[in-house]
Amino acid sequence: MELKELREKFDTIDDQIVDLFVERMKTSAQIAKLKRENGLAVRNASREREVLEHVMERAGDGLETYAKFLYQTMFEVSRSYQHRLLDDTGEFARQIRAAAERTPALFPQKGTVACQGVEGAYSQQACDRLFAMPRILYFRHFDGVFQAVQSGMCQYGVLPIENSSYGSVAQVYDLMRNYKFHIVRSIKLCVRHALLAKHGVALEDVKEIFSHEQALGQCSAYLKAHPEIKVTVCENTAAAARMVAESGRRDIAAISSVHCAELYGLHVLESKVQNNDNNYTRFICISKDLEIYPGANKISLMLSTQHRPGALYSLLAKFAALGINLTKLESRPIPGSDFEFIFYFDMEASVMSDTVLSMLSELMVEPDVFVFLGNYSEVV
Repeated sequence: MELKELREKFDTIDDQIVDLFVERMKTSAQIAKLKRENGLAVRNASREREVLEHVMERAGDGLETYAKFLYQTMFEVSRSYQHRLLDDTGEFARQIRAAAERTPALFPQKGTVACQGVEGAYSQQACDRLFAMPRILYFRHFDGVFQAVQSGMCQYGVLPIENSSYGSVAQVYDLMRNYKFHIVRSIKLCVRHALLAKHGVALEDVKEIFSHEQALGQCSAYLKAHPEIKVTVCENTAAAARMVAESGRRDIAAISSVHCAELYGLHVLESKVQNNDNNYTRFICISKDLEIYPGANKISLMLSTQHRPGALYSLLAKFAALGINLTKLESRPIPGSDFEFIFYFDMEASVMSDTVLSMLSELMVEPDVFVFLGNYSEVV
């Protein structure tokens, strides 16, 4: 047969497949109604296994794997359709709607805000852009920020989450699963690092440089060009600048901001020592309570998947089916597990969409872990 004839045959087969697909979905709707009337769950894992065994056997050698993949996708589509028909959003939807109703129309101008580090830290700069009149409390470590928000000591907390040059802030991601919080806003801050030292100190005098590990990673090319200088990690870029200012040593320097040079009376030995001039750090603003402000268009989730082939693909297919753009996918190992991971998702979407809300409600049913971190907007 010629290619044209084979394609025409394809077209005829595809028409039949579409007709059968429509008929199958109509039947799926009838089953959904019966499940509701009888109080049955949408998913029936044993029934799915029976169907998979049958279709694989019927497909025969060489095609059984493809048949299995096709029908696993079909099951995902049918479950999603049934969830939507049943409007199976329940308590989750009520929590979302209640949060949206009690959230003010405008983001607050003031509040008590927790930041990691000391005065002059990049977290403080991000905080000052988010709030017009913040009352900032500083904490030495990231977990102190989470604890302050969860305990109610602070209304909000500001934390770095990722950098455009050096990637995710792993410490923050690892702490996120240990605390109850919600993301209410995010901001991207342009970060320009400088090498700071006491007045009168020259570059050739410097024997040791202090800074946070993220800043050191963002300035790796500069540090590689000076292998004779020892590099030491400390808890914060601003803390590094303050330490240099208060130290009696004149052979040390800090990688920090120009703002910290002014704040702590230091001299800028070299400016823009970061690897990339287009260097941005993304910060999240967290609160204890769920707040969803008008115009929120980013959603963050934390969830796990079943430890089986295709589990992550099945999850991603749900987002693709709704045309949702995933802007971030981060995996972190679960401590004490046998190479199992928890996933963090950022996406462009709003819970004000009924289809998105239905999908999120569907996701809550299957994973061992599902945490809705927030629906918020980002300040650029």
